[in-house]
This record gives sequence, structure tokens and C-alpha cells, in this order.
Amino acid sequence: MATKPTPAMDAEGDIAFVTTLAHLLEEAGVTEIEVERAGLKVRVSRAAPAAAQVVYAQAPATAPAAPLAAAPAAKPAPAAETDWSKHPGAVTSPMVGTAYLSAQPGAAAFVQVGDTVKEDQTLLIIEAMKTMNPIPAPKAGRIVQIMVVDARPVEYGEVLMIVE
Repeated sequence: MATKPTPAMDAEGDIAFVTTLAHLLEEAGVTEIEVERAGLKVRVSRAAPAAAQVVYAQAPATAPAAPLAAAPAAKPAPAAETDWSKHPGAVTSPMVGTAYLSAQPGAAAFVQVGDTVKEDQTLLIIEAMKTMNPIPAPKAGRIVQIMVVDARPVEYGEVLMIVE
């Protein structure tokens, strides 16, 4: 009779998997990767010293974070990070792709922090499957935060900008 794996039984394989994700994170130049596989949910991030969390399907939601050598941080993480996804002015990515802040390399950005925008004004472009998709402002307001880096990958639902 086969038994379900326990955290102790898969520890070595999980550590190797998390290490592989950490290397992928560094190579891709992204700040966070989240993967779910066979009841194992792993999230690797460069934003905080505790860079990985391993959660088993059978484990409670408050499983402890697995230790992992953290990637060097450019600056210390703030004590309480803001959850921008709940902000009423959050502009989220409607697709997976590559975000571009200007129409072409070397050109001025569509918007910058502090700019006032009109509803439906192009904020940035997301390239998906060789198609350039303009992302419009959902409302008129002022750009208070730009969360993406030019020419970097974005995920579906990722917060791109904040318009207030």
C-alpha cells in the first residue's frame, strides 16, 4: 500500500526544487515565482529574507517557511508592505507577457509617477505572442506608483500601476 509523502519524506527533493526556482528567479530577473505541483505550493521571492514557503496540501495554511539562502536584497524590506492589489486604483495585467513602458526602445515612457492621465489613455504595452497590447487607464487620475520594470515579464493579475 502506497503512503502519502510527508514533509520529512520529501525534504531533500523539495529543497532541490526550491533551489532550482531560486536560480530561475535570478536568471529571469523577476522578483517572485510561485509554482504548485502535486500538493506542493512553492513561492520564491527576492523581496524578503525568508524567500521560500513550502505548503503541503495536507498541512494547515500556516505552514512554516522553509529556509533558503536569500538572494542579496538591494534594500531592506519595509516593516509592513502595502498590498497594492486591493487598492481601488490598481491597474492589473489582463494577460501574461512582457511589459514595455514606452512605444519603442529609447523613447519617452507613456507615463511617469506624478503624471495626470485621462480615462483610456495608454499607460504601457504588454507584448503577448508577438502582439503589442496597449493597456489603458481604467479611470482619470494621477499615477502614484509604477510597479513594473520596462521589458520585464508580467503575470496575469499582477499590479502594473496605481492611478488615484
